[in-house]
Amino acid sequence: MFVGDSLGQNQWVSLACMLHVSLPQAKYSMDKIGKIYTFTLLEYNIWLLFLGNPLIVDTITQKGSRLLKIDSISSGNIWKQMDVLVFNTWHWWDRKGKKQTWNVIQEGNITHKDMDRMELYKKGLNTWAKWADSNLNSTKTRIFFQGVSPDHEGCKGKTGPAQSPGNIHPGEIELEKVLKTMSKLFVRLINITRLSQYRSDGHQSIYSNSMDCIHWCLPGVPDAWNQLLYHFLIS
Repeated sequence: MFVGDSLGQNQWVSLACMLHVSLPQAKYSMDKIGKIYTFTLLEYNIWLLFLGNPLIVDTITQKGSRLLKIDSISSGNIWKQMDVLVFNTWHWWDRKGKKQTWNVIQEGNITHKDMDRMELYKKGLNTWAKWADSNLNSTKTRIFFQGVSPDHEGCKGKTGPAQSPGNIHPGEIELEKVLKTMSKLFVRLINITRLSQYRSDGHQSIYSNSMDCIHWCLPGVPDAWNQLLYHFLIS
């Protein structure tokens, strides 16, 4: 199961396509129930799922207000049933205005109207890390966290990789710090950030509904992410 935002969904779609191409005669099905998308190859007992949960921590609607519960994860029971989990989060933490998915932040009994977004992101990651350390089992489930998928300014018309990818993404730095605090659970980082920073040419760009320098073309960059995932799974 992939858990996260639309970049995680990008990787899920890529992997479903790769599985179908490798087994073109196998019957498959695709379904969506609630926020869970499922690609199934029953003949091979393969269930590939994506759960849309961009912030991973809880968001609820309460008295007409969208509440971000930064220290709460109440929807993780389904994660415990999986053989493999791949988490990702980043892009929704920095959104503001109409694209922001909450009105109020709740931390314990304290509420905040807003907060430094990198600090908020770190709090969310730490909530996930503590929950996972207490509730997941490395001997039953293999756990991965996908590194931050970068966006690019001015990806239009790019036909080759960038010569210089710029600084290491600050979100990736914080993610790696949080993963190092985990003491009970082994989580493998799929470190795709630096690799993807070079690929300003790999976005959907003008071929999307609007200029899109966040999501990636298929096949392309997400296929490379899945090649790395496959390497980790068989190693």
